[in-house]
Amino acid sequence: MGQAYIDLASLLIDRKEEFKVDLEDPHVAEDLGYLLLDLTLVPKTSDEKEEYLAKRNRLVETQRSMKAQIWSSVVSLVLIEGKGLLPMDDNGLSDPYCKFRLGNEKYKSKVAAKTLNPRWLEQFDLHMYDDQTSVLEISVWDKDVGSKDDFMGRCQVDLSELKREETHHIEKELEDGAGSVSFLLTITGSAGNETITDLANYMPDPRERLEVQRRFSLLRSLRNLNDVGLLQVKVIKATGLLAADFGGKSDPFCVLELTNARLQTQTIYKTLNPEWGKVFTFQVKDIHSILEVSCYDEDRNKSAEFLGKVAIPLLRIKNGERKAFFLKDKKLRRRTKGSIVLEMEVIYNSIKASWRTFNPKEVKYLQMEQKFKRQVLVRNLQRVSRLVMAVVNTGRFVKSCFEWESKTRSITAFIMYVLMVWNFELYMLPLVLLSIFFKYYIVRSVMEGRTDQQEVRTDEEAEEEEQDEDEDDEERGKEKSKSFKEKLQ
Repeated sequence: MGQAYIDLASLLIDRKEEFKVDLEDPHVAEDLGYLLLDLTLVPKTSDEKEEYLAKRNRLVETQRSMKAQIWSSVVSLVLIEGKGLLPMDDNGLSDPYCKFRLGNEKYKSKVAAKTLNPRWLEQFDLHMYDDQTSVLEISVWDKDVGSKDDFMGRCQVDLSELKREETHHIEKELEDGAGSVSFLLTITGSAGNETITDLANYMPDPRERLEVQRRFSLLRSLRNLNDVGLLQVKVIKATGLLAADFGGKSDPFCVLELTNARLQTQTIYKTLNPEWGKVFTFQVKDIHSILEVSCYDEDRNKSAEFLGKVAIPLLRIKNGERKAFFLKDKKLRRRTKGSIVLEMEVIYNSIKASWRTFNPKEVKYLQMEQKFKRQVLVRNLQRVSRLVMAVVNTGRFVKSCFEWESKTRSITAFIMYVLMVWNFELYMLPLVLLSIFFKYYIVRSVMEGRTDQQEVRTDEEAEEEEQDEDEDDEERGKEKSKSFKEKLQ
């Protein structure tokens, strides 16, 4: 009587849909009628049903987090320096500082005292909103004590003209020739449209990958020596983060830094196990650089609170490996609570990377100020004293050989010297250097094994100390809960 075909891939799970299908027969040309059908696609097994419900709940949470995020993007600004500013004080200098304004959000930098070429090195995060202006206003002021601050100059930056997810080094001239301001600006943190499931099924374009490999092939080693390679970082998720809010939750976001390039994920609200699912791409200028990934808790009323950090040298990255990294404190000395899951891939030209090694390292504008520490000074003085004592002891040994303080030692040294002079060839010199490299390689391998064991021991000791502290706290709590009469007994 007739047949019809329905594409089941067009059906949505657990949703009733009405279809009108025309009956056909390849041997009959006349109209055979049609069927009206109500179709509902349901999971076949209980495992498939649980998997579907988990995916649907994850999608709902992602949509809620995207709705809760009011801002559309984050403008990360690193204020570097000013040049040739106007003298506003009687001594021919100024005390300049900068003000930033983006929509209704305002920030102010610290004051640089008595200079016309200030160097601030401060970082600010401003937020972009869809219904507000995208023009960033920068003004420079002179700080006056006891009177109103003097205006020195201003400039504007239209953020809509800048490429997103890329760090721009901008040097902007102030109006009326009042000098210039230099800063790094990155528009990032936009809410990602891909979920973790999408990233798990993510397949890179083979043509694009082939083009990247050709770009950094050995045949193109002499083109653009500063373009060493490309780094792709997939920020999957974090687990077990610190609770920074009163409700036992956090509003975490992730910041990735490669020297002066700084990118940021969207914020996932009210969770300790955020799933970002975002892919970042960095241009590698030095293969010896270190990728720093930091987690922060967003606070709308004050600056973000630090949750943890991990530092990964580019040369230690294993391409395509999805790995969980334990978070550490700001100085990368001790572990903090939580871990972050990353998947990285770095493609670079080895000849360009080798050439870049002999050039000066790129200066990182935003870094922690080095504070004076007496322990570091004592340690450095001890190292210098050991080096000086080694030179002095070597000189004493040579002098004792010449003065024949020990006949056996002097005769042995004389024979060694004669044999060395008699049999020395030019090719032996690099062999000596290779032997030194080989010696330190063995020493380093042995020391790394010992340090790993020490780290494991220190971690175990730290856990034991934490347990002891918890037990002490419990005992103190019990003592506090006792009544005064029980304590007297």
